[in-house]
Amino acid sequence: MNMKSKEKKSARDILNWRMAQLALGGRVVDIDWLLDVGGGLGWESLQRLKIFQNNHYELQKSLDELSFIWHRHINENEPLQYLVGKCPWRDFQLEINSSVFIPRQETEILVELALKKCNGISVGRWADLGTGSGVLAVALARSLPGWIGDAVDCSKDALSLAKKNLANLANNSHVHFHLGHWWQPLKSWWGTYDLVLANPPYIPSAVLSELHPIVRDNEPHLALSGGLDGMNCCREIIRGAKKGLGTGGWLIFEHHYDQSERLLNELIANGFKEVNFENDLEGVRRFAIGRKS
Repeated sequence: MNMKSKEKKSARDILNWRMAQLALGGRVVDIDWLLDVGGGLGWESLQRLKIFQNNHYELQKSLDELSFIWHRHINENEPLQYLVGKCPWRDFQLEINSSVFIPRQETEILVELALKKCNGISVGRWADLGTGSGVLAVALARSLPGWIGDAVDCSKDALSLAKKNLANLANNSHVHFHLGHWWQPLKSWWGTYDLVLANPPYIPSAVLSELHPIVRDNEPHLALSGGLDGMNCCREIIRGAKKGLGTGGWLIFEHHYDQSERLLNELIANGFKEVNFENDLEGVRRFAIGRKS
């Protein structure tokens, strides 16, 4: 399909297009996301055009291009983030592709928990295990500019994307990238980490087939499946943290909605102190916290 890029359209034209696309299927929140992020309209302009319908707005992609993307989304269950190649998260916008898991809004809590634990500490070393798109690494690099960071992933494609996102969003940060499995590439720095974050695969393998097709058929299973009970990666991260963390260092990671009690017990069994949990945006236990004694 021969598509053009930028074009200027009236608010009425955009709203009529929006209604026509929704008549084909899909959710209002998603079509608005497409106009906001894919069309470059911006959330404020999206709200204004509903009131001031004679105004004109410049779109970064033509309505024909946006229609093509929307049809693929609703007809082929492809995530809009992959189709657009962008994903807003926290206070920045990542590049995204199908080699990595799409960052979720709830994972922003992981960063907030980490920053609370590091409040007032200007120098330290952190690690992001299973960095994927680099979303946590970018957030930490921007929020802890005096710290040294290490981002690890076992996927070359994911690591390449993470490097690109760091260069675009946190240039001049002290972040190093490592290809490998969890703690293994960081062996030279074991015992020096003040903070380690992870959003590992935690879906039980038997549950993968029950996921929504948009997730199941598009996002990499390497970033989703945590083994039979979903906790293989979490356990490996906890056990590695006994050597990897420095004294007083924090481990904070995300997990499945029903794994909290078992993983908190795993932290205690491995000698962690100040073991606790935090809830996600829906009030479900989603984050495990422990400190090396």
